[in-house]
Amino acid sequence: MSASTIVLYQTDWCSYCARVREGLDRLGLAYDVVNVPDEPEDRSDVRRTFGVTGVPSLVDGDVKIADDDDAILAYLNETYGPRKR
Repeated sequence: MSASTIVLYQTDWCSYCARVREGLDRLGLAYDVVNVPDEPEDRSDVRRTFGVTGVPSLVDGDVKIADDDDAILAYLNETYGPRKR
């Protein structure tokens, strides 16, 4: 992983995850991706970090948003949107 503070837990096939990746890219943010197993019961890292196994889930420093693409995009826009730079 790079020095980025933003980490996206996701799967490649998840359309909600793709939506978050597009939002991150649109904002020009550096981020790391953790591809998690397809089966929720195999996502121990996600459960340990968020208490749930759903994706997309995002960590940005001390901020953790689990299993909610709308909440993640709202946070990113509020925190990193054009008016914030």
